[in-house]
Amino acid sequence: MFEEASEVFDNMFKSSFPLTFIVFIPAVLILVSPLPAEAAHEFTVYRMQQYDLQGQPYGTRNAILNTEARTVEAEVLSRRCVVMRLADFSYDKYQKALRQSAGAVVIILPKNMSAMPQDIVQQFMELEPEMLATETVVPVYFALEDDELLSIYSQTLTSSSSQGSLSAAEVLLHTATANGFQMVTSGAQSKAVSDWVITSLEGRLAGVGGEDLPTIVVVAHYDSFGVAPWLSYGADSNGSGVSMLLELARLFSKLYTYKRTHAAYNLLFFVSGGGKFNYQGTKRWLEDNLDHTDSSLLQDNVAFVLCLDTLGSGDSIYLHVSKPPKEGTPQYALLKELETVVASQHPEARFSMVHKKINLADDMLAWEHERFGIRRLPAFTLSHLPSHRSARRSSIMDVRSVSPSSHHGAGEPPAGPHVDVSKLSRNTKVVAEALARVIYNLTEKGAPGDLQIFTEQMQVQEEHLSAVVDWLTAQPRAAQLVDKDSSFVSTLEYHLGRYLKDVKRHYVKADKRDPEFVFYDQLKQTMNAYRVKPAIFDLLLAVCIAAYLGMMYLAIQNFAVLYSVVRRITQPKTKVH
Repeated sequence: MFEEASEVFDNMFKSSFPLTFIVFIPAVLILVSPLPAEAAHEFTVYRMQQYDLQGQPYGTRNAILNTEARTVEAEVLSRRCVVMRLADFSYDKYQKALRQSAGAVVIILPKNMSAMPQDIVQQFMELEPEMLATETVVPVYFALEDDELLSIYSQTLTSSSSQGSLSAAEVLLHTATANGFQMVTSGAQSKAVSDWVITSLEGRLAGVGGEDLPTIVVVAHYDSFGVAPWLSYGADSNGSGVSMLLELARLFSKLYTYKRTHAAYNLLFFVSGGGKFNYQGTKRWLEDNLDHTDSSLLQDNVAFVLCLDTLGSGDSIYLHVSKPPKEGTPQYALLKELETVVASQHPEARFSMVHKKINLADDMLAWEHERFGIRRLPAFTLSHLPSHRSARRSSIMDVRSVSPSSHHGAGEPPAGPHVDVSKLSRNTKVVAEALARVIYNLTEKGAPGDLQIFTEQMQVQEEHLSAVVDWLTAQPRAAQLVDKDSSFVSTLEYHLGRYLKDVKRHYVKADKRDPEFVFYDQLKQTMNAYRVKPAIFDLLLAVCIAAYLGMMYLAIQNFAVLYSVVRRITQPKTKVH
């Protein structure tokens, strides 16, 4: 009976090709049918700065990404998306990816950057300007870590780092069986944003006692800057300066409410936009007031311009000047009053003057007061930083506060930018007291240095400063993100209007023929990481399927022989009597 079945199957498979096709094609389809592409993770990414300033391009020039993920440990990075964590980031690794023409770079940042070890924070702050110094065609993105993203990074790291220590056969097998990730952005290529408007705000407190009163101008720029606009919160630079300006406006508005304390000085407050882009808002404001109008407080008797920049931490206070003030001038009076207030009321602080001439050959001005100095207005900048080159002024690490668990010694200030509200409150009090002593001429009237004007109900409110800093750092304030219709500008205008008169906006738009600045879009996108198998996997799968079909074909063509062999092996042996 078995012999007959063997002959039937043998004839059926040899003579009936359609039947053979029907029997084996389902197996082939099951083996080769691809699984649907499944997104391993979807997350938000923030692109590196892209802008032109005075015709010079900066930052990354591309935004599109569709390539396979690798870590920097892989030997070949060409046309790959290089993923690295901030903890392992270095400029050499970054340059390695650029030199090998990587398809993109994605840097994973911790959610709480203020809790990072301070050596890593300091290192990255110093590298940010170098990353932006020249343009690159490689898209560079930043992402905030989560469990899924860290898992993708770990799998990619394992796949990339193991290839260098294995044999060729092991590498081939590992490559074929490992999971890969295809990184794809959802946005389009970046393009220049036309007609972008930078908004600045001004308000004033008019003095009493005559028409030609001297004017004191208090200035702070509100925009922030860092390697990625959507991650630039600018707590110290310059959230602290704006917070101090608003508190000074509140304090002096109270003094100017009463006839007995209404001084013979005009106080002009200016919150400028585009400060991180060579103080474009201040430049246009000066042009509007000095060149395009017949009546302006800036055209009359300007006593001095005081710019506030990065005053939220530290025990040092520096007065940066382009030209040392001469004795007998209002500028010299403010310098001496600052020295008096610090020495008499806050001996824990240190005050000094830093002289630096304006270098018009530089692409960027050092401090905001230099914009006024170019127009021959007496001006200076107050800051806790000794130099304009400090990396703290232009970093995404400039956040609201530093975690107590950060690794720094007891009593030692953290290395990363932050805002210490108690130090900001003290610095605000120093500035307020010094300005009051100048306005009311207290030193010449014989008032002692330890006389405090702002006490009790008139004192600096630390809670108010803290609330303003919290509000300012609740959203990124990069100049590319704050347009004239933003809620931030409206809220800032409301706060100024509570204390000042004649609050109004000033706009600056780049010239279409020869723009001084150009911004680009696609700064925030959604990235998908798709789980994929490498191309070698498809090749090995095809070889295995071909081998399987070949063996099946031979088995069918020689079914009788195969059956007889199997029969002979499995047939029970007969006993020999």
